[in-house]
Amino acid sequence: MPGLRLLTPRLELVAATIELARAELSNPAALASLLDVPNPTGWPPPLNDEGSQRHFLSLLCGAPPDAAGFGLWFCICREPRALVGNAGFKDAPREGSVEIGYSMLEAQHRYGYGTEAVRALLGWAFEHEAVDTVVAHTLPALKPSVHLLARCGFIPVGVGPLEQGMRTIRYELPRARFADANIKTK
Repeated sequence: MPGLRLLTPRLELVAATIELARAELSNPAALASLLDVPNPTGWPPPLNDEGSQRHFLSLLCGAPPDAAGFGLWFCICREPRALVGNAGFKDAPREGSVEIGYSMLEAQHRYGYGTEAVRALLGWAFEHEAVDTVVAHTLPALKPSVHLLARCGFIPVGVGPLEQGMRTIRYELPRARFADANIKTK
């Protein structure tokens, strides 16, 4: 299957294509087949509903070629091969910023896959001159997400948008902090 891929010590990250996004929306078994993984139990991961799946599909359908990768990525454990979650960017860079998000299947929590995926995507994003800052939003009650962002070098900078009727916390990671902290190799 062609497309963008990133390898980490334990994961293979595959950037969504229109074909993959359509399969995720209509048939998780077809998605698993396209990704050459067993059919994942409990797909999609938390906070990834049909609305977010449609958002990523519409992003891909209208995206210029230079926006490849600035959308959804599927996170695959390399050994044993399994789809463990997804991560990615909510849109192409705007005014030097991109927003990252991530979600692992509940059965895959506490293995560090989210941190590993986010670090890989941060490195990938900062390879692009158009990205000066990566932004993230999370609910204060999602302590594992708050800790993931801290491990990846993000700093809280204020309140974010409403999500599930609650106010999120806005986090940012500027390019200089990422480079100075050598975050991608920790």
